[in-house]
Amino acid sequence: MVTPSPSDRARWARRPIDATDLARVAVFAAIIAFLGLPGGFTLFGSVPITAQTLGVMLAGAVLGPWLGALSVTVVLALVAVGLPLLAGGRGGIGVFFGPSAGYLAGWIVGAIVIGLIVHAGGRRPVVWRTLVGVVTGGILVVSAIGVPVQSLITRLPLAETALTSLVFLPGDAVKAVLATLIVTTLVKGYPRAFRREWTATPAVSRRGEPARVP
Repeated sequence: MVTPSPSDRARWARRPIDATDLARVAVFAAIIAFLGLPGGFTLFGSVPITAQTLGVMLAGAVLGPWLGALSVTVVLALVAVGLPLLAGGRGGIGVFFGPSAGYLAGWIVGAIVIGLIVHAGGRRPVVWRTLVGVVTGGILVVSAIGVPVQSLITRLPLAETALTSLVFLPGDAVKAVLATLIVTTLVKGYPRAFRREWTATPAVSRRGEPARVP
């Protein structure tokens, strides 16, 4: 079994976006929007707890950093023009000036970080790297951007805002585990869901026969 060279991985990463990629972006944008249909609820503070972060995690982990971020950006662009795609039927430019604004921006950055970790080096997603990716990008990065912005808008102390944001952690942990299970299942059962940089060009074994890339 031959591991793809850095030049191979770079070539795969530069593959231009095609119609299939755009279809994947549209599908995951729809998934993120769909996960907002159940609505959200607020325990402490003014930022609702929703299932949409799960969609962001899946977008980054399945589509990779740039297409994943694009799918999130599509959703937010539609929200900006007034479509009620956020949990609770929220939409319009006003949401980008409210307490949730930082979390929404964090979705884009989080999807990029998730994709970079899960698909590090153009490799096939594996369980541990997927979990690390969705936790880092989907929880830590989103919170690192969302909490300071929420503190600034609500004019509450940063420490107090960070403390109240801990209410998100149990739900985020569940979403991270679900995302990891879904991605792992897709890798094994439906690899066509991925852009598949890790299988774009088969490696060649020492016998001159195609070898599967890990």
